[in-house]
Amino acid sequence: MDLATTYMGFALPHPLLPGSSPLTDDLDMVRRLEDAGAPLFILRSMFEEQLVYDQVALNWAMEHADYSTYEAGTFLPSPAEFHWGPETYLEHLREIKAAVNVPVIASLNGRTTGGWVKYAALLQQAGADGLELNVYDLALSTHRSAAEVERDSLEVIQAVRQSVSIPLAVKLSPFYTAPVHFARRLCAAGIRTLVIFNRFYQPDLDLENLQPKSILHCSTPEELLLRLRWAAAMYGQIDGELAITGGVHSGLDAVKCVMVGATAIQMVSALLKFGPEHLAVVRRDLAQWMETHEYASLQQMRGSMSLTHTADPELYERGNYVQVLQLGVAQLTTEFFVGAAHA
Repeated sequence: MDLATTYMGFALPHPLLPGSSPLTDDLDMVRRLEDAGAPLFILRSMFEEQLVYDQVALNWAMEHADYSTYEAGTFLPSPAEFHWGPETYLEHLREIKAAVNVPVIASLNGRTTGGWVKYAALLQQAGADGLELNVYDLALSTHRSAAEVERDSLEVIQAVRQSVSIPLAVKLSPFYTAPVHFARRLCAAGIRTLVIFNRFYQPDLDLENLQPKSILHCSTPEELLLRLRWAAAMYGQIDGELAITGGVHSGLDAVKCVMVGATAIQMVSALLKFGPEHLAVVRRDLAQWMETHEYASLQQMRGSMSLTHTADPELYERGNYVQVLQLGVAQLTTEFFVGAAHA
């Protein structure tokens, strides 16, 4: 059974990758993932805001320490508070590189063009085999149009592309007005790997303190549906490869990703829930499904259920919306009357 694939130009024995997450913070966990068959690692994101905050905080502490007594030496923050400062992140990258025998991809989430370019160069110098650009741009301003949001993202990505020579992947959000068109523009700008989609963690409301509060939910297989639809629409329409992240928990989920066109599949929540060894379980189940259904390779079934290859493309468009509403209303109506009859 041939599970071989490619990602960011790297030849991989299978498509299942540990996605960007705290899983790679610990060297023991990294080794367990490699033992489970991880063919490539993607580190958690380096956030420009956090790096700038750390630098400002350190400068403030050092300046104020000049006006304190000897006993006030503890004004300097402890090293633990700078766990993901730039030097620590870069050193951790070097440690991971030395500990594993597979490619290591750094992840960057910038805020300014200068920040994107600066830290991308530092990550390349530290030995990253590739770089995932985690584009996380919430368009909350009334002064920026959809076209301007795309333009700003594209300019940043082009600036990074011109500043480093290592392979780049761009991790997109699902909230672009025309995702397929924007994906084509990115590929035309030299990006060959697109990852869909970034998970925007939505804040909840704290009704006691009357303020938003941060909340984290791990992904579920239901979230995969959004990715499948847009991967199916992009496959064959862009000059690049697709990776899917978000909602992949089983071998069957992986099969669906390949059938809509993915060359790689990133997993995080399932590995956090079931442990790093679950990567090997999903790989085994993927291979078994292919054998049962007489697929000799991933290439044979890749894109077979994409928009351009499906027998009923309308189900990826308005047809699915219409059918779901009709069937859903009919089913709910039937259940209501049946329930009322037995009441």
